[in-house]
Amino acid sequence: EGYFCDTSSGAFVVTLPASPSAGDLVAIKDYSFTADTANISINRNGSNIQGNASDFIISTEGASIFLIYVDATKGWLLVVVQ
Repeated sequence: EGYFCDTSSGAFVVTLPASPSAGDLVAIKDYSFTADTANISINRNGSNIQGNASDFIISTEGASIFLIYVDATKGWLLVVVQ
């Protein structure tokens, strides 16, 4: 899945799949280059992100990231592309 997040009119929330499988990919792009003022929140939907049981916030203008699901322990791992 790929999401172009237009944050020009406010914050944006992306909810990750509830039952991911190893190798699943999600790509997220700050389409409007305004995530520094209107953040993109990634709702983990029950799975860890980088091994942590907390949501993730993108607050970098123009950021692009890929999330790859590994397993229940690490959950989604980030590959940051700017």
